[in-house]
Amino acid sequence: MKCEPTNVPQLEEIDIPALKVKYRQERDRRVRQEGQKQYARPAEDVTHSYAADPHMPVVPRDPVNKEIDVVVLGGGWSGILAGVHLKKAGVSSFCNIDHAGDFGGVWYWNRYPGVQCDNDAYCYLPLLEEMGYMPSKKFEDGFNIRAYAQSIAKRFGLYDNALFHTTITAMRWDDAIKRWCISTDRGDTIRARFVVMANGLLNIPKLPAIPGINEFKGKMFHTARWDYEYTGGTQENPDLSKLANKRVAIIGTGATAIQAIPYLGKHAKQLYVLQRTPSSVDQRSNPPTDPEWAKSLEPGWQKARQDNFHRAAMEGMLKPGEADLICDFWTEITRNLMAELDAQGWPEFTMEEFMARREEMDFRVMERMRRRVDAVVEDKATAEALKPWYRFPCKRPLSNDDYFPTFNRPNVELVDVSATQGVECMTEKGFIANGVEYEIDCMIFASGYEVTSDLDRRWGFDVVEGRNGLSIYDYWGDGYKTLHGTMSHGFPNQFFVGMYQGGLNASIPELFNRQGHHIAYIISEVLKRGFAAVEPSKEAQDEWVKHIRETAFDVSELQRECTPSYLNNEGEKQVDKDGNEKYRWYLGESYGPGWTAFEQLVQDWRDKGDLAGMQLEKAPE
Repeated sequence: MKCEPTNVPQLEEIDIPALKVKYRQERDRRVRQEGQKQYARPAEDVTHSYAADPHMPVVPRDPVNKEIDVVVLGGGWSGILAGVHLKKAGVSSFCNIDHAGDFGGVWYWNRYPGVQCDNDAYCYLPLLEEMGYMPSKKFEDGFNIRAYAQSIAKRFGLYDNALFHTTITAMRWDDAIKRWCISTDRGDTIRARFVVMANGLLNIPKLPAIPGINEFKGKMFHTARWDYEYTGGTQENPDLSKLANKRVAIIGTGATAIQAIPYLGKHAKQLYVLQRTPSSVDQRSNPPTDPEWAKSLEPGWQKARQDNFHRAAMEGMLKPGEADLICDFWTEITRNLMAELDAQGWPEFTMEEFMARREEMDFRVMERMRRRVDAVVEDKATAEALKPWYRFPCKRPLSNDDYFPTFNRPNVELVDVSATQGVECMTEKGFIANGVEYEIDCMIFASGYEVTSDLDRRWGFDVVEGRNGLSIYDYWGDGYKTLHGTMSHGFPNQFFVGMYQGGLNASIPELFNRQGHHIAYIISEVLKRGFAAVEPSKEAQDEWVKHIRETAFDVSELQRECTPSYLNNEGEKQVDKDGNEKYRWYLGESYGPGWTAFEQLVQDWRDKGDLAGMQLEKAPE
């Protein structure tokens, strides 16, 4: 079926200058001067521990004391894919370490009711063709994603040496033995030739630093540690029957909350939804996977689909005549704009003219989103509070068919806390918002993860020291310093998986997949050639950082305009050494020429075979 453009308002129906003023006003109401400091580190909360695993008991074991070639820190997608590529490269002496009880990463921890992939699973789930797996639907259920991730780990033997329910406490490079000395909270001492930092983006839950949070006498938990013993039900069958006589509040209306709220609204005696900034929530078409469509797919179909998704969602332009294979809210702006350009015979335009056209379509799509709220939510005041007033990229776009109708239930109340920029405080009996105390039995935090906060908060441990005791946190204090986003000078045999200074793909697991391949290549080559240590030269690193920053796509203006979120570090400004204002960008410093150009660059680097820009050391005699 052909993917058609959506029915958005015509340009003359909206007043873009007035909307820009409205967007700015709504943003300014929500900016908090303390930025990330409005969230407390989990360790600082004496009421509730996020170290506990509600899904699996911790099995006692003896401390491990061993030498190994590679430690992969993480058991989510980045850690799994790093392990897969190490195995493929012939490196078998490695182990994954994770604080969870099994592989799965965010899909291990996130088991809240309704949890699904919120983008196209045929793109999102890695290695589908190699594994011979097909998602059951476009937006796959979380329990199926977790099972699939674990099936990859089993296929490639990653369970053999894995250490679960284990948290790294310190990592130090020992130059005398050319190894990383790693200690853990289980008393382990591991000496690894290489470490791969695959600890993910969605690793450490964020807790709002609400005054009085430790005074509350009721139940509290984060959605990443959902307590089904309290609510009733299971992830597979989220019948939250134990909430029938409970007054529940949930803080947050982002990607997690909009999936959980319909279940809470259905089962709780009373539900209060505490909202600072509304999300844009589109309808969600999620039929089962068509078996005939699946049979029709040719080899290489997943990469072709991922490339199509990347062009539509990240680059913002499809090729003339190219179909939108994804056909959902992620690609709507591009699809609509391409249809208009096609109808106009693809007139010539400058990049500035193209971006101006794209901005107009952004305003039209967001107006469609706001009109959808009016069409579904019966109470006009509630509908007005649920409308998103910002540009499409400013907050993660979402879809759910049951979220807005939930506010038509008599037991559900939206509490808009934008005027006070959040909940004022918590009390023994509940919380205070807009000067009113609400008595509740349970507070649920759908407050997300440490995505753009300081690196030590994101990684979750204090000590990472390279040569001469140099802390990575200090070394990167003024910005990332890497070669290809993969390694850093002064930190031998340490590799980074994530969004630092490299190419950026719209499908994050595919980004991790290609990074895992690149890292495994370097490790295998160093081992084959008999070297003990590898790191970028300072000259090569400096050249790469300069190139990255000279070619980077400037998002600072968008970040200044956006409502506070993890996309602009909650609106928290930083000032660099030259006095320039900037905001921490959750996607790191991505390669300006784009994903395809970056992948070609590192492929050429590998093909050349001389590990250009790397310093190699022999083992001590």
